[in-house]
Amino acid sequence: MLATAKIGGRPALEVERSIGPIVAGARGILQPPHRIRVAKPAGWAGRLAWSLVALQALGGLGGCAWLQSKERQIALRPSAGAPANAETAIAWRTGDLRYTAPSASTPDQALALWWLPQPDPRAPTLLYLHGTLRTLYGNAPKIEALRQAGFAILAVDYRGWGDSAAIVPSEATIVADAWQAWAELQRRQPDPGRRVLFGHSMGSAVAVQLASRLRHGRDYGALALESAFTRLPDVAAEAGFWGRIGAAMTTLQFDSLSRIAAVDAPLWMLHGDADKTVPIVLGRRLRDAAPPGVRWVEVAGGSHSRLHQDAPALYQQTFRDLQAALSASPPASPPAIPSSAPSSDPPTAPAAPTAPQHRATP
Repeated sequence: MLATAKIGGRPALEVERSIGPIVAGARGILQPPHRIRVAKPAGWAGRLAWSLVALQALGGLGGCAWLQSKERQIALRPSAGAPANAETAIAWRTGDLRYTAPSASTPDQALALWWLPQPDPRAPTLLYLHGTLRTLYGNAPKIEALRQAGFAILAVDYRGWGDSAAIVPSEATIVADAWQAWAELQRRQPDPGRRVLFGHSMGSAVAVQLASRLRHGRDYGALALESAFTRLPDVAAEAGFWGRIGAAMTTLQFDSLSRIAAVDAPLWMLHGDADKTVPIVLGRRLRDAAPPGVRWVEVAGGSHSRLHQDAPALYQQTFRDLQAALSASPPASPPAIPSSAPSSDPPTAPAAPTAPQHRATP
């Protein structure tokens, strides 16, 4: 089992699973958990919403900073540490690298990256931005599927996950880490037209943030989103009554809806119609808010995190089609890094050091 980040000596995932541990921490103020008869909603979004409501009720116990820290733990579900099978988590090949670099925003904290090249140096390169809970090790099957489709992969574990520094992350730290990974992608892939931004679940919102500040042709060739949503509060609201209350309380946004219109690159979206974490209605809503021409792939019976396994042939064909579309595009102009990012987005980070700290076992 992966190790988990700890705040105040208690594992983050212990808080994430249900409201029980939070209520238990308030004994003497609330009734014991066994006397509380209100049914808790099921699913991650439901548990998130219920927990946010309870945290607001208990917020006076630890103050605003305590409340926000617990909210981020519950919603983002960071998972620090590597699993016991780290050396066999993915089919490592000669030339694959796992390495850490100092965080551009907080140099005393490490940021973990994977570089998984293709034998063909002309292969397009995909920046992999993952969602909540699972580290890159847990994302290895999806990463491998994308690699099989022909992409070189540059993947990042935001701080709070995997081999990166064990912190309680925020939207700001996650986006800052993504900008640093973007700088590393530029170094690894000099052709802007062969760079692809990819985000799954929460990572889709991070990818949209980056894409909204970049330009097609000048900076990158395409954006691909899997199991994407409009805004994080919308995910909670889909859980029903408690979800709508939790959505009104959360300070986390991950707002793709207000940014998607600024994306000028070809956009590919995949979503399973049986997704119980991010209902497909949210993916369709984001699709409809995007500029015309979205390549929309709806997977019948598809789940939230396993579309690469639910429909492997369709998944492979979709990303091979994306790769072919990149090849058909006209030559791109020279690469350029945005001179600055808006106050809500961290600035583009400098490229990571060229010398990795350790190499994966092929």
